[in-house]
Amino acid sequence: MSEARRSTPALEVKGLDVYYGHSHALQGVDITLQNGVFSVVGRNGMGKTTLCKAIMGLVPTSGGSVRIRGEEATGLSPARVARLGVGYVPQGRRLWRSLSVNEHLELAAGMRRGPWTIERIYETFPRLGERKDHGGSQLSGGEQQMLAISRALLTNPHLLIMDEPTEGLAPVIVAQVEEMLVRLGEDGDMSVLVIEQNIGVATAVSRNVAIMVNGRVNRIIDSARLAADRDLQQRLLGVGLHGDLGADVEASPARAEAGAAPQPARSKGPVRIFISNPALPTRWSQPVPIARIEAAARTATSVRSTPRAQNCASSATSLRRAACAPAWSTSPPPERLPPATSLRRRSP
Repeated sequence: MSEARRSTPALEVKGLDVYYGHSHALQGVDITLQNGVFSVVGRNGMGKTTLCKAIMGLVPTSGGSVRIRGEEATGLSPARVARLGVGYVPQGRRLWRSLSVNEHLELAAGMRRGPWTIERIYETFPRLGERKDHGGSQLSGGEQQMLAISRALLTNPHLLIMDEPTEGLAPVIVAQVEEMLVRLGEDGDMSVLVIEQNIGVATAVSRNVAIMVNGRVNRIIDSARLAADRDLQQRLLGVGLHGDLGADVEASPARAEAGAAPQPARSKGPVRIFISNPALPTRWSQPVPIARIEAAARTATSVRSTPRAQNCASSATSLRRAACAPAWSTSPPPERLPPATSLRRRSP
């Protein structure tokens, strides 16, 4: 690669805006990736996957620009973006069930000459070599992710975009993917944009990490600082309400001096309990309709009568019927049927 091309940022996103209907998913996102590996982290629904899709031309943008190695890519089709030298590992792998591992790799190989070949893929991921004749649906989750990454690497891209590459993988496979990302950054021939929720992986593979909050890049922070600051991780990425995060990030000095507002008192009347999953969910479960959730809801009139009832009302586990149904049940248990042997007519 020429020195002039190396000096040009691999990816430059400026003021990117994306809407889904009336929802403003990306709000003026600015990201510059010069070379190496750059991580983007954030909670669910913060716009990370939408950012990947906007760069790849999979969703339309309403403002801003995307430049790949200095070339304008805004508004291009995904095929034309790929020809600019961009590889994409989507969330969810997106493999063909009817094609074998080797057929997947042969489809991607030859698009652009470079260091990555099918032989090198099998050396990097020996498990794929053992399963080369198996179909995409016959692979485990870790093997499918290896294949999705390998398919993108075989295009020998200048920029590789990976959307949560370690999601759902075993720790051993996560360590292998992390090691591969570190090597890619050290080689210098390929720049990598990694979208992650695993803080350990995100901080290990890149020097700086961008944190997305509500469709915006809230801050770009040093990886070592983010990895060491547990309080910062909790405030920016921990489980909680988005409103709490916005108050922490955007609070003015006057509001900080005023102190926290008093919490509203809880109502002492009946409490309506909603069960988000009336039936035990499986991997094939579909979203439960709101009408079904409301029909399965119950009213607790004596939640404060016993310590057990109070715990059920104040914690998340109170929504599980198995944990709290005995405390709210007012009907007597059903009578047991007599043993089957007692219903048989005795022979004379």
